[in-house]
Amino acid sequence: MSVTKSEVEHIAKLAKLKFNDYEIDEYTTQLNQILEYIDKLNELNTENVKPLSHPIAGENVFREDVLKESISTEDALKNTLNKNAEYFKVPKVIKSN
Repeated sequence: MSVTKSEVEHIAKLAKLKFNDYEIDEYTTQLNQILEYIDKLNELNTENVKPLSHPIAGENVFREDVLKESISTEDALKNTLNKNAEYFKVPKVIKSN
């Protein structure tokens, strides 16, 4: 399987990208090299290889949830001028219609 220059132009159009002729030639070459490499992988004997969802077996590492002292609200707010009694005041970031 190979990719043609017109297919690369079509893909670029779908992605709303603009390339000059040199870039289209380069991407055509690079995509064909990638496809050739994938074809080489198809030559491997994978008959006795079990399918994997991940290439490396991993396990979640959990720790105990330990309650401990934290900074007080007063200490957290002491270096700001933009505050409420218990909260930082920040500029509005979401516009309402």
